[in-house]
Amino acid sequence: MNEYAAPVAAAAEDRPAGKARARQTRVGSLTRRMIGVAAVWIAALLLIGGFALDRVLTASIQNNFDEQLEYVLNTALVAASEIGPEGEVRFNRPPADQRFLQPYSGRYFQVSGEGADTFPSRSLWDRRLRVLERHKDIEVHFYDSNEFADEPLRIAERDVVLPGSDVRWRFQVAQSRETINQQIRDLRETLFWSFLALGVGLLILAALQTFFGLWPLRRVRREVALIRSGAKTRITEAFPAEIQPLTEEINQLLAHSEEQAEEARRHAGNLAHALKTPLTVITNAATARAPDLADSVCREASIMRRQVDHHLARARAIGRRASAQARACVRDSVEAVERAVDRLYEEVTVDVAGDRKAQVRVERQDLDEMIGNLVENAAKYGGGRVFVTVEPNGPMVDVVVEDDGPGIPAQEREAIFQRGARLDTDKPGTGLGLAIVRDVAHIYGGRITLEESEDLGGLLARLSLPSG
Repeated sequence: MNEYAAPVAAAAEDRPAGKARARQTRVGSLTRRMIGVAAVWIAALLLIGGFALDRVLTASIQNNFDEQLEYVLNTALVAASEIGPEGEVRFNRPPADQRFLQPYSGRYFQVSGEGADTFPSRSLWDRRLRVLERHKDIEVHFYDSNEFADEPLRIAERDVVLPGSDVRWRFQVAQSRETINQQIRDLRETLFWSFLALGVGLLILAALQTFFGLWPLRRVRREVALIRSGAKTRITEAFPAEIQPLTEEINQLLAHSEEQAEEARRHAGNLAHALKTPLTVITNAATARAPDLADSVCREASIMRRQVDHHLARARAIGRRASAQARACVRDSVEAVERAVDRLYEEVTVDVAGDRKAQVRVERQDLDEMIGNLVENAAKYGGGRVFVTVEPNGPMVDVVVEDDGPGIPAQEREAIFQRGARLDTDKPGTGLGLAIVRDVAHIYGGRITLEESEDLGGLLARLSLPSG
């Protein structure tokens, strides 16, 4: 890592980094949740439907019962009534229903009028129907009555003025509610058991649907278990269209993990190889008791430190790349680097231009390090002027760093990216800056190219990163 790293890191700390704590919550069984939701919904629908159907059918039974009472009232009583010689009511034909003649049969009639004798059916025997004053019109009225303690009644009544009489006669027909109550009880019992059987059947259907619908997920679990045990490396079975994207993502995740593991092994091998030679030099010098042992140790330790810094930078970038939510504002990083470089190189002028809102899918610390290396190189090897431009370029964002220095010949621009490569050995440095920029940019899916600056005449470094 270069000498500018400490001031740049201090300038880039505009916002404190917060630590997120993962909270594990139990979400329960998906099967139980789906069956539970289905059970609640089915129960609610059946209760509402059962209540509505009970109301409709009960009302239908009662309406049918009332229609029979009204028919008897109008046809068997009112239509057959006439005024006798002494002003009494009598029937010109007897009611066809024999229950009117049987005492306490459950069907009764009564004709009453103000100032006249009441004409009851024989079935009433020693009882009489109450005459309420709530209704005094010719419309038929129906109501329930408990005037007989042991026999609830349904009564239909109307007032009639018969020809040849000035008396308003009250015609009443009553029938025991036992029949209709029994019909309603039978109806409700049938509804209850029918809806209970329907509800159980629907719940079984929901359970079967849930069990077989989630069966592919159980197969995915078995496939993952086989992968974990080492029996397989990928999910190879075919799954329904809804599950297939999940298995594809799992396979891609496995491939990504293998790629990261291979990359880590490769970096470890590269680091071991890079440290092997300096360690050999130090060991040989110590074994031979060389007079310049101290100088050799310092020189080789510096080489090892550069190699360690380089590989640590790559490792950090690889670790942060896993965060798909990484976003950084390019202009913020450029301005932070500008402030740091202004303190390190007071004789250098750094100008910044371009899009102020452009973002890239890169961690802020890695973006600071890449831009910092480029701007520091331009300040160190240029003639005193550095120009930084931020340019959106389709799916990428270009960070262009130009200087007015001698530049780099075209045939040497690729070689300068090698670790430790330096064209100007008179100035301090490690030769790892551009190598770190290229490696970190590549990890994030970006790239860096070196060109000639048309405006300043020196080197132009173009860093392209994925737009955020």
